[in-house]
Amino acid sequence: QVQLVESGGGLVQAGGSLRLSCTASGRTLSSYHVGWFRQAPGKEREFVARISYGGGSTSLADSVKGRFTISRDNAKNTVYLRMSSLKPEDTAVYCCAAVFGIGVPTTAPFNSWGQGTQVTVSS
Repeated sequence: QVQLVESGGGLVQAGGSLRLSCTASGRTLSSYHVGWFRQAPGKEREFVARISYGGGSTSLADSVKGRFTISRDNAKNTVYLRMSSLKPEDTAVYCCAAVFGIGVPTTAPFNSWGQGTQVTVSS
């Protein structure tokens, strides 16, 4: 497992943008598939995006396609979630998750989770 730390959350007006970052402490994230999830108050956690360890494969939830992008900079040991055209319904705690990726399918369940960063979108 790997320790993950998210950053970049905050308060933004509807239509605005934020970029979330996910970094790993003590290990290189470049060997891990990484995903982003979110959980709004009173709702279950939902998948947002994932990226393979090499960055060649990505997937996004239908609710964020066209507005969010996931990318990684392995030299900086960081995975990003770029969010634009934000809506109030995007308000949630966003967490990143990881699973060792070499030789492992990109759909493997994640087994390391960060604490999350709050994103609040005002109308």
